[in-house]
Amino acid sequence: MKKSILVLVVLILLGWGMNAQAQQNYKFGHINSQELMKAMPENDSAQAKLQHFAKQLQDEFNAMQVEYNKKAQDFQQQQNNLTDLIKKTKLQELDDIQKRMQDFQNNAQQQMQQKQAELLQPIIDKANQAIKEVAQENGFTYIFDISRGTILYYSDQSIDILPLVKKKLGIQ
Repeated sequence: MKKSILVLVVLILLGWGMNAQAQQNYKFGHINSQELMKAMPENDSAQAKLQHFAKQLQDEFNAMQVEYNKKAQDFQQQQNNLTDLIKKTKLQELDDIQKRMQDFQNNAQQQMQQKQAELLQPIIDKANQAIKEVAQENGFTYIFDISRGTILYYSDQSIDILPLVKKKLGIQ
């Protein structure tokens, strides 16, 4: 009985020692990925392309709006002199333009999201690859992204790897 208790105590102590050793091998780091993305030179180019694309869409919408306003104004000025059939046709034309404008806005929003994904995904992939390489090179077990708002606390023992990743990417 004493021998089995002694063996049990030794096993517990060994297990505790291994557990404590295993916990000491974890290395935690954190990064603000939004700050990293802002610092990447490719981001400026992507943002400029996005702004240009958005301006093209806005210009097209503005042209549609000018067309609508002109036809609506013409209709209001002439409506007393128009036959019922022509009034009905002109009102239908105005409704069609409004529908086209609404469809354009919906499609423009989708196209803008697609363009953003197309331009930013390679930058995100490059940043993630650099983070992964820095984590592996420096023996990190976990890297937390503090810009996503899901981390409620990180201690001073967690290492900010942003400077290491910037160095890896050649960013000052």
